[in-house]
Order: sequence, then structure tokens, then C-alpha cells
Amino acid sequence: MKHNIVMTCEAKTPEALLLKRQIRKCILAALDEEGVDVPCEINVLVTDDASIRAINKAYRNIDKATDVLSFPMFELTPGKLPESWEEYKDPETGRVPLGDMAISLERAKQQAQEFGHSTRREVGYLTIHSMLHLLGYDHVDEGPMKRQMRAREEAILAEIELPRK
Repeated sequence: MKHNIVMTCEAKTPEALLLKRQIRKCILAALDEEGVDVPCEINVLVTDDASIRAINKAYRNIDKATDVLSFPMFELTPGKLPESWEEYKDPETGRVPLGDMAISLERAKQQAQEFGHSTRREVGYLTIHSMLHLLGYDHVDEGPMKRQMRAREEAILAEIELPRK
């Protein structure tokens, strides 16, 4: 299956370029583990705190930086994929445009240091977290939805050998 992962890396550090492979691996793992069996398109922006803050303000009216933003194209049910993806497919490409994500590499580095693990692990977690949002998961409260999302994140991270240390 040929997914199209479009990555824009505003952070032009050698580390950012290496992380592109990690992001791709995590996106593919999330799609596979969630049972997505159609070609999809996902847009990824790797940026810094200033840029993600501007995006957060423009689209969510929240004037602060964050680690990751997700912009799903569709409202999907978490853990329950559509029986048919036909209505979701782009007629020109035949792919399902799941949505967009923006990751602050600056924030990911800070959080990795705080949590005592690698930037690679933190970026992997943020990517999987965002993919689950694109697939309908949410964590608006501390209840069952958040537990469901956290369980899926941990399962996917374990599958690609990026567990918490």
C-alpha cells in the first residue's frame, strides 16, 4: 500500500532531517496497528515553538506554543474504521487525506529532557499521538476516551520498540 507522507521540515538541523525517517516509521506503524487498509495522505510540518504558536493562535485561538497539533480531515470513530473508505477518497489520487500535523522539534527536545528519554522517542510519541487524533481518538477529559487513546499509543510504541524507559 502506497501512503503519501508529505513532510516539510522548517528546522534544518541534521537531527531534524534524521527524525524524518522516525516520523515516517511511526505514521506507518499507527496506520498498520489501527488496521487502515487504504492508501492515505498525511501532511507533516516539523517546526519550532514560534511557528507552532502562530498556528495554534490562528486555528485554535490559543496564543501559546505546544508540542503537537493535529488537524483531522474527517470525524472518525476511535477504534472503529469506516466499512468503506470510498466517500473519503480523493478522486484524483485514490488516497484518503487523513489530515495534517505540526510538531515542534524545539518542544519535543525540551520534553525529552524532562521525561528522561531521547528526542527520537519523544518525536515518535508525538507522531503516534497525532496520528491517533487523525483517526478519531481524543482526550478531552480524564475519562475513558483518554485511557483508550493512551492504551493505543503505548501499544503502537511497544510494537516499534519505543517504550517508555
